[in-house]
Amino acid sequence: MRPIELKKDIYWVGAVDWDLRNFHGYLTQRGSSYNAYLIIDEKITLIDTVKEHFADELLERVSKIIDPSKIDYIVSNHVEMDHSGALPKILEVAKNATVITSPNGAKGLKAHYKEDWKVRVIKGGERLELGKRSLEFMLTPMVHWPDNMVGYMPEEKILFSNDAFGQHIASTERCDDEYSFEAVMEEARKYYANIVLPYGPQVQKVLASVSGLDIEMIASSHGLIWRSNVSKIVEEYSKWASNETEKKAVIVYDTMWSSTKKMAHAIQEAFEQKGYKTVLKNLQTNHISDIMTEIITSEYVCVGSPTLNNNMMPNAAGFLTYLKGLAPKNRKAIAFGSYGWGGQSIKQVADSLTEAGFEVKDSIRMNYIPSKEDLDKMIEEVKEKI
Repeated sequence: MRPIELKKDIYWVGAVDWDLRNFHGYLTQRGSSYNAYLIIDEKITLIDTVKEHFADELLERVSKIIDPSKIDYIVSNHVEMDHSGALPKILEVAKNATVITSPNGAKGLKAHYKEDWKVRVIKGGERLELGKRSLEFMLTPMVHWPDNMVGYMPEEKILFSNDAFGQHIASTERCDDEYSFEAVMEEARKYYANIVLPYGPQVQKVLASVSGLDIEMIASSHGLIWRSNVSKIVEEYSKWASNETEKKAVIVYDTMWSSTKKMAHAIQEAFEQKGYKTVLKNLQTNHISDIMTEIITSEYVCVGSPTLNNNMMPNAAGFLTYLKGLAPKNRKAIAFGSYGWGGQSIKQVADSLTEAGFEVKDSIRMNYIPSKEDLDKMIEEVKEKI
């Protein structure tokens, strides 16, 4: 349980959650970490805490550097309990500490914990003097909660970025250049797609705010700390926040007797003939959060379901609900599916896609088992629509 020094007198003291496999309904195959940072200065400062049951782990790490009772400030950048869960226990030890938080953070902490802690509310642009160093705060509401804020340390050129730029990765490595770059970027993309995606306009404002800062390190609340690829992750965030897409189609479907599956493969063939990169995702074998990781860069999203009891399949309904909540913008869509005697599912899929803000280019229904001729005709029809 050793702390890790990132720069002189600035330490990672968080916790690694090796067993986490589900976070807000999104699959975290690589686990996660809850990153907290200790700054040793005239005012000893802890930036964020960890989940409640990792509180002792955090305290043990801090204790290897300094007596935790000497902490002066605890910066609460975000009220959510993977960040603030250990705060009550830390404050039992650091009895004289002041909690530094945003206006909405103060309200949220009170609502969560019902405690009358010593709290200092920070406004956007306000500076907190620590001694040789300082923290300049920017309020970042709805990235991804109303209370969110980030802190920049100009003397060390570190952005303590809260949930922005994070990933869910459990590892003994702490920095991006110590881990597979491809894996870090994949998890950063998945994190954005499943948590931050609905808040693109707010992310763009944050990116504009930090664009003038000299940043050597981005210390996020989850996963690896960025120090060698800062410009690359900022560039990717800019693309994702602006809903920039590739010539790519993601085809998502559920199937009962493989008829809708055959249609999905025909749609894939149509897109490939038009020069699109394609990704085929069966909802029976792919988690919705992994599908969203592909959708974040996709121009087209095609969703198929057979009809079951006058409705779409439950997997398809669940996916479409999840998709609507994440609200990717400027995407096109195709609805498709097979049916026996009802066929209601295809319109339901199309309506759900429309409600989610997609431009539905086609709705394709096929009765029972499509023949080769049916599928060939379908390929040509799809090619005409895209």
